[in-house]
Amino acid sequence: MEIVAFRTEILTPPKDDLLSKIKSSALTLEEGDVVAISSKVVSIWQGRCALKSETDKDTLTRREAEMYLERGNPPAGGPGGAVMHTITNGLLIPSAGIDPFGDYFVLWPEKPQQTAQELLEWFKKTYEREKLYLVITDSRSLPLRQGVTGFAVAWAGFEPLYDGRNRTDLLGNASGGSQVNLPDSIAAAAVLAMGEANEQTPLARLRGVPYLQSQEASVKNPGSCQEEPFQIPMEQDLFAPFLKNMPWKKET
Repeated sequence: MEIVAFRTEILTPPKDDLLSKIKSSALTLEEGDVVAISSKVVSIWQGRCALKSETDKDTLTRREAEMYLERGNPPAGGPGGAVMHTITNGLLIPSAGIDPFGDYFVLWPEKPQQTAQELLEWFKKTYEREKLYLVITDSRSLPLRQGVTGFAVAWAGFEPLYDGRNRTDLLGNASGGSQVNLPDSIAAAAVLAMGEANEQTPLARLRGVPYLQSQEASVKNPGSCQEEPFQIPMEQDLFAPFLKNMPWKKET
């Protein structure tokens, strides 16, 4: 598998023209390529920015999150109450994915799945390719690990799970294997190449990614890549004993 990150001109909050900056980059695409793009530049393209002088991060977090944990006593936000933990777009993420950038806070993209599909169609038309895939990326920490890894905020062009449960192992026996999370696997590899600071490479191309062709979304139904089958209700999640027993709140 080949991963190449591409430099673009800087996008400036509160709103900037992402598509023209992609077109002026060195990006080239072949059939079957995956485009990974940072959620932050997508958000700036959408104007999803708020002036720091007019609001604060916790207020924005409460507004954007589906559920959140207040900084409290006992602390629910990690050592020193460093963050507000939230569930946003069905994902466990600190501060609803909101990051500071200059004088602004940058939120997550609006309607991320729909936005991913719209961007995919734009890439196909602009680069004259019929078979492309797309992932919108961000990064987050994992429990009991230092540092961050990439994950998918949204994806388009393929179904998110590759089912390996009925495959056999090396000895020809039923493997009892698991399903492969394709969007997050792709995003983790892409974000490693794109960087986390001042690299100015919010765009990556992945070539030769396994499993995708067998997971293509129907051309007749391009909206078939939905987050619902991919997400697990909290009650059924492997980490339900931890998640269910927290004092979650919802903004009214």
